Amino acid sequence: MARHLKTSISEAEKQEELDKVRQIVEQTLAEIESNGDAAVRKMSTRFDNWDRSSYRLSEQEVEACLAKMSARDIDDITFAQTQIRNFAQIQKDALKDVEVETLPGVRLGHKNIPVNSVGCYVPGGKYPLVASAHMSVVTAKVAGVPRIITATPPFQGEPSPAVITAMHLGGADEIYCLGGIQAVGAMALGTETIAGVDLLVGPGNAFVAEAKRQLYGRVGIDLFAGPTETLIIADETVDGEICAADLLGQAEHGPTSPAILLTNSEKLARDTMAEVERQLTILSTAEIAGQAWRDYGQVIVCEDEAEMIAVADEIASEHVQVMTRDPQVFLDNMTNYGALFLGPRTNVSFGDKVIGTNHTLPTRKAARYTGGLWVGKFLKTCTYQWVDTDEASAMVGEYCSRLCAIEGFAGHKEQADIRVRRYGGKNQSAE
Repeated sequence: MARHLKTSISEAEKQEELDKVRQIVEQTLAEIESNGDAAVRKMSTRFDNWDRSSYRLSEQEVEACLAKMSARDIDDITFAQTQIRNFAQIQKDALKDVEVETLPGVRLGHKNIPVNSVGCYVPGGKYPLVASAHMSVVTAKVAGVPRIITATPPFQGEPSPAVITAMHLGGADEIYCLGGIQAVGAMALGTETIAGVDLLVGPGNAFVAEAKRQLYGRVGIDLFAGPTETLIIADETVDGEICAADLLGQAEHGPTSPAILLTNSEKLARDTMAEVERQLTILSTAEIAGQAWRDYGQVIVCEDEAEMIAVADEIASEHVQVMTRDPQVFLDNMTNYGALFLGPRTNVSFGDKVIGTNHTLPTRKAARYTGGLWVGKFLKTCTYQWVDTDEASAMVGEYCSRLCAIEGFAGHKEQADIRVRRYGGKNQSAE
């Protein structure tokens, strides 16, 4: 039976924090809906100390951001975007429009249609998250979305040159320097100066995630992508140093980011806990990573691989890194995860930044029912039907008429009957 050598804060404490966030978001979105640009400006000034007459960056401001970037930085951004674009295109190529004749004279099909507009949120308050721009903007562009707008908070008092460069190179049509609830609220609800979108995508903190949850239905969302989660599944084939580095590498995202070690080796578990404490003395982001580890870190020891798989599926983590003797076992048997990172040569940072898969992934157990952001999230698979012979219309109409009668839908029945009368001959009846 699985044993916890380290536990996180209680579920009740976590829920209390979520309840506070929910109330704040509800009030904030209501104010944006009522007061538009004035509310957005008030919140930006209050939370980001960022006050402008317009939060959309001009072409000159975007060009100024690009000018601050070195040639190497631009090459690196371009390399990452090429990997993400290539994989998104491979995914899109796997999606086919179809049309088939299912019965003589009856054609059924579907088309994959891009949404008309998308708002891509790119977090950036603590770190300029360049990669998040690639993941949303580039993927939306591959999908063929006609209007792509982006929003990111100011970084150290100004638009982040790196993030703005990534947004521009990725293909954003409108770039706003705006953060938090006010950014996603403005993009979803629209204001006097920001036209609303049909779909919101991108990761964010607890407030952004809750805002997307509350806005869902008014607009579409990609998924509930809250604070980063990581689960390391490891055995004695690796050591505490690499496990600790991979735990803290994700814990540094924020003070509420869960980082969990799941192992069948108690020695590795204890070595990792000791190594985490050592690395926290030298890690430059130790203040954030350390708080996340103290409050949300867990260490779980299992009896064997089967129990590790069962516990991992129960956790349903956003990122799952597998460093075991045979990672294939976990690829073949796990069902609940945002993304898998297999083998010690792979790591979550590769996926976060450059390797080509999308890093916007489900959190808070949403991996039980959804995968992460991908090109298909920007497409609507819409069906159509075409009956193009008299005989087919009359034949299907007869079946439909009788089925409508079973349900008592008289109007539906008449829709079928009129086709039987018109296309099946004067003497035919579905009665």
